[in-house]
Amino acid sequence: MERNVSIIRDADGHKIVLINEIRFKGKRSINWEEVREYLKSLVGEFYKIADTEDIVYIGKDLPDEYTGSEYTYGLKGTAAKAKANAAQGLGEMLEIAADGRFTPNRKAKHAVDAANGWYRYESRFALPVYGEDGEIERYNVFRVYMIIRHDLDGKKYLYDVINVKKETSNPPGC
Repeated sequence: MERNVSIIRDADGHKIVLINEIRFKGKRSINWEEVREYLKSLVGEFYKIADTEDIVYIGKDLPDEYTGSEYTYGLKGTAAKAKANAAQGLGEMLEIAADGRFTPNRKAKHAVDAANGWYRYESRFALPVYGEDGEIERYNVFRVYMIIRHDLDGKKYLYDVINVKKETSNPPGC
């Protein structure tokens, strides 16, 4: 599946995943089933977090959790559109993820799939904003937490992306 995604640096030298296409559109709401089908095509892929050299897999549970979590159900407007379109850059967002924090698993329902705990990493991505003429006017930059579960099998899997927050200032060039 062809993607138009790249990693750039902002004026402060911080990495941002630049997603150059709005694939998942909706005037009123996002078709999360389309996003789920897209994510299913990524299952089995893996990426290395540059800061830690940890390998993170895209597991078979990601499509349902990403599109059907309580967090996702509560999203509206720009945040929903941002999360849906961030799916196109998940691999690159994992590669640039930083500030990982560990939390032990506390829920019985995750006794196997997160037996070795959870990690939360920060990442950033940018989406284009189109003008009335259909041309890109600027990019909106978003900060997210990437939730990674550490399975009983010893592997780490991307579980969800949460706390989608638009940054208030756009770095030059974005």
